[in-house]
Amino acid sequence: MSQDGLPGDTGMRASVQGGAGGSGAVRGFQEIPHTGSNGWINLLRFWREGTFNQLHKHMEKTFNMLGPIYRQYLGSQSSVNILLPGDIGELFRSEGLHPRRMTLQPWATHRETRKHSKGVFLKNGAEWRADRLLLNREVMLSSAVQRFLPLLDEVARDFCHLLHRKIQMDGHGENEHRSLTLDPSPDLFRFALEASCYVLYGERIGLFSSNPSWESERFIWAVERMLATTPPLLYLPPRLLRRLHVPLWTQHATAWDHIFSHAEARIQRGYQRLQAESSGTGRTVHDSRGQFPGGTGGSVPGSGCQFPGVLGQLIERGELPLNLIRANLTELMAGGVDTTAVPLQFALFELARNPGVQEKVRKQVKDSWLQAAGNPQKALQGAPLLKGTMKETLRLYPVGITVQRYPIRDIVLQNYRIPAGTLVQACLYPLGRSQDVFQNPECFDPSRWGGAEAGRGRSIEDSSMERGSGAGFRSLAFGFGARQCVGRRIAESEIQLLLLHILRNFHLEVSSKEDINTKYTLILQPESPPTITFTTLLSSNQTLCPQ
Repeated sequence: MSQDGLPGDTGMRASVQGGAGGSGAVRGFQEIPHTGSNGWINLLRFWREGTFNQLHKHMEKTFNMLGPIYRQYLGSQSSVNILLPGDIGELFRSEGLHPRRMTLQPWATHRETRKHSKGVFLKNGAEWRADRLLLNREVMLSSAVQRFLPLLDEVARDFCHLLHRKIQMDGHGENEHRSLTLDPSPDLFRFALEASCYVLYGERIGLFSSNPSWESERFIWAVERMLATTPPLLYLPPRLLRRLHVPLWTQHATAWDHIFSHAEARIQRGYQRLQAESSGTGRTVHDSRGQFPGGTGGSVPGSGCQFPGVLGQLIERGELPLNLIRANLTELMAGGVDTTAVPLQFALFELARNPGVQEKVRKQVKDSWLQAAGNPQKALQGAPLLKGTMKETLRLYPVGITVQRYPIRDIVLQNYRIPAGTLVQACLYPLGRSQDVFQNPECFDPSRWGGAEAGRGRSIEDSSMERGSGAGFRSLAFGFGARQCVGRRIAESEIQLLLLHILRNFHLEVSSKEDINTKYTLILQPESPPTITFTTLLSSNQTLCPQ
């Protein structure tokens, strides 16, 4: 990883803890450094120079020039951007009972023009809180994780079976140490979609078969298209968005239409399956809005599990109307594929180019798996370096590069007064790579987050630099507090379980240890997917569970 652009000026270091900062009289909002006060000129420059694709680098560069806080005007939006943990902590302490983040207006406009209900991602206020509390019970609580973890473990094992078959067929070398070099990203996207569908709808969709469905491949394409077309449209006013008939808006809306169509078909199938299963028990599947209309039924092979999926749980409870179930599951599906598959690409790349780290994590994984006797929850609990690997990956490559809030009261950051209602963005990419926040930020070191018994004797987290003010605000890839990512537990489980099974069965290598180039398309991802060499480990065919 390159160290270019790491903050190093003394002013930055003097206020590393963040918070109020400085001394003397608090300065006014207008005194905060900015990048130019004309948002439309700035937006035109962003479009012309292609800055949106490198927005994370632009933020890092701007912090280096202006210090740990600056104002950004872009189109119809204005924000205050921060990166130090103490400042981020102060921001979150002022978020209130109903935290708000920046509305993704292209998404909201699509829902409004298509007459779709909005899920919690696009809601605010008391309505958001009521829906969110119902969803938390099914996807965030530890009891929910216990229900869906075996499903994700099954899909992760199947991924490794698929990879093992590819290596046996197309690889080279000794039978017990065969190798294959490939771009794993297409299979990682299929894994993320297969796993998400299994948890949300309670059914497998067969993406690891020799002929995965065109419908599912189109869904993955639609999500990528939707993400890529969001940033250029993000800073335009809603009235203009509704009147746009340019190709960019058409592509964006069409991508969302495909996403909704896919989710609708899955929900229809899941609902009819639940009806068929309940008919034998005399129960009626319904909700406060009545029965689910239309659709084509039929069960899917491989879906015979007692957990009916989040869909089944929500329908059976009958507390959330079906139109809101549909809206929220669609958002979870749209946000649960790339945001899992892409961090897995980065994690495999970093483990492959850091063989010493890879071996430490593998040793802990194997020991934990043996002690857990195949129980996935116990195996994850006994291998904290797996969670450290995920957090370290997201430190260097945060999926979303900002977390936003509108404080409900005036706050002081870096000795500047920030009025209530101002959009404030915590910028995660420069945060994760700041040498004022992390020791040796260029090093990929999962033990900095704990689990140091497999490392060098203590966690970097124990150092004086990484304690004190803001210590709890250094890892924010899934957000924070009541408004953190609603799919967080699903994503964390998917990432850790797949890494667990890959490390048990394969050794990872890369031909080049050069830094990987990244681009921003609403999420941070590689410009080109990394190519990884997978080599089967001795007795890996015994560690793979039978089909």
